[in-house]
Amino acid sequence: MPDAPAPIDAPPHSGGPEGDTWVGLSATGLPVAEVERWVVRPDCGAVVVFCGTARNHTGDRGDVTELSFEAYEEQAVPRMSRIVDEARRRWPDLRRVALLHRTGPLAIGDAAVVVATSSPHRDAAYAANRFCIDSLKATVPIWKREAWDGGERWGVDAQHLVEVEGLGTAEAPVAGDPA
Repeated sequence: MPDAPAPIDAPPHSGGPEGDTWVGLSATGLPVAEVERWVVRPDCGAVVVFCGTARNHTGDRGDVTELSFEAYEEQAVPRMSRIVDEARRRWPDLRRVALLHRTGPLAIGDAAVVVATSSPHRDAAYAANRFCIDSLKATVPIWKREAWDGGERWGVDAQHLVEVEGLGTAEAPVAGDPA
């Protein structure tokens, strides 16, 4: 069995983590492998990494050839940070959290979003990871354009943004609260 990659403290490129949080937008490829190494800590028995990729279909279209994302950066990055803050409030034993999203054009198969969470125990790592990706889609001003031969359309989900603090607790309870 191959050895697991050694944990790293800070990836060697701009836009890296600050302490135990790594939030950002990138117009170039997302550093998925770096995030996977960075999120590991010796005091954590659980690491969950979600990587959303550009797919070749959506809804009624099976011929998508490219995705493109635009973000209102002045609002997106602070909202992403608030998502991490809220996740830490709900799951206090979270250690490292990364929330990164691409902007610009993506080829099919490219990483569009990476969410990574680490915790001493799996329940918090899984729940926080799910909360972060669901909250990003509901609260962060990032718009997706899907293109196919002869056409394109912009996604409509980002037009109805809510505040992070306004998200219900049924799908993401505060740690210790009954679900």
